[in-house]
Amino acid sequence: MPASVRGILKDWTRCLTASKRKAPARSPIRLQDLQGLARLGFDATIAVTNLVENLHQTIASGTGILGQGRSEPTRGITGLVYRMVRGTTRVAGLGVDHLTGLLNQGQTGDADSSPEREAVIAAMCGVWGDHLAETRNPLAIPMSFRMQGQALPLTRAALAERVAQPQSRLLVLVHGLCMNDLQWQRGGHDHGAVLSQALGMTPVYLHYNTGLHVSQNGEAFAHALQNLVAQWPVPVEQIVLLGHSMGGLVARSACHCAEAEGLSWLQSLSALVCLGTPHHGAPLERGGQLIDSLLGKSPYLAPFARLGKARSAGISDLRFGNVQTGDWAEHLKHGQTVDTRLPTPLPKHVPTFLVAAVQAQTPAPVRNAWVGDGLVPQASAWGEHVRPEMTLAVPSQHKQLVKGANHWDLLNHAEVTRQLLAWLPEALTPAAKAPTPLG
Repeated sequence: MPASVRGILKDWTRCLTASKRKAPARSPIRLQDLQGLARLGFDATIAVTNLVENLHQTIASGTGILGQGRSEPTRGITGLVYRMVRGTTRVAGLGVDHLTGLLNQGQTGDADSSPEREAVIAAMCGVWGDHLAETRNPLAIPMSFRMQGQALPLTRAALAERVAQPQSRLLVLVHGLCMNDLQWQRGGHDHGAVLSQALGMTPVYLHYNTGLHVSQNGEAFAHALQNLVAQWPVPVEQIVLLGHSMGGLVARSACHCAEAEGLSWLQSLSALVCLGTPHHGAPLERGGQLIDSLLGKSPYLAPFARLGKARSAGISDLRFGNVQTGDWAEHLKHGQTVDTRLPTPLPKHVPTFLVAAVQAQTPAPVRNAWVGDGLVPQASAWGEHVRPEMTLAVPSQHKQLVKGANHWDLLNHAEVTRQLLAWLPEALTPAAKAPTPLG
């Protein structure tokens, strides 16, 4: 394995567990987690049973190496065995689900959750989050605004009691794929804490199921933010949205929804900041789609391609950078093989700032174009596209390239912090909403 890949994987592991905070000991697992894991396990057993039956039928039929496989169920005693396996698994699953549900009654809230537990569940939701939501699995993360890992109650009285010295300026931070709100803290640094102290803002962290479609999360975020602003203890005058990776797409989707529906919070939006956001997709997901396609050419490998396709709708949206429902609505979850997205302009008269990273310290055009920060190429993070109508209209002075950094370094890189502290004070002035000429 190349050293660069090992470095990315090592950093990813560190990132998943780097959000430890000083707090009383918390439970690493809950009964509802066991219930959710049991459901997922039974679902997986049925899926593998279907895969084996498909492969069994293909082999028995003598189908050639290439061509169309047999998808109908097996018959006779063989078919009976497979049906019994599925039936027994479903009955066992219902029994375990009912038992753990009874034992789990009364165990709710975020207070007893640990950063390690939060990281594991966030990663699971990133990979299988749409399935977890569709099956009402308790592991599916419900969208909420949080502070210090605990959900904020969205009533004016409760917010006034929960939030110390609420400001009229809101900084809303939106995390990326497979991550959670606690992971904005990396290496002892949190952009939210630094910016709020320097600019007199209250930081609020969005927590959401990253396995859902970006547009689903964007719409839910838009309406949740409308409610938060309406219930905020003091009138909200200015809002800054700061998204990392997928979080930037979700923030853009929320702006698109707010504009379409006339939500009032958009009038208070003073700046949109995207760190390492794949505005035009990520090569790794396009590579995954290619592997799915190649495996599907053989009836003996096609069942295994379905295992790869178990990855979430959120991941599939990263293939091209889907933002609105129209980008994917006419395709199956993994059926979008070409870029059929609709243009989604940035919110009007709102300064937008884009930060990209590249792992190379010296200019490397080919590497930057394909590898970038290890996940997102430079052009994608800067919103550049060969089709003019898809290019994000952002002036050059609102773009920053961080060299010698990977995707997660953007969460605590000193250069990113300096640039945000240079950009945002100007954006928070009343004149900042005037249209900015392109550079």
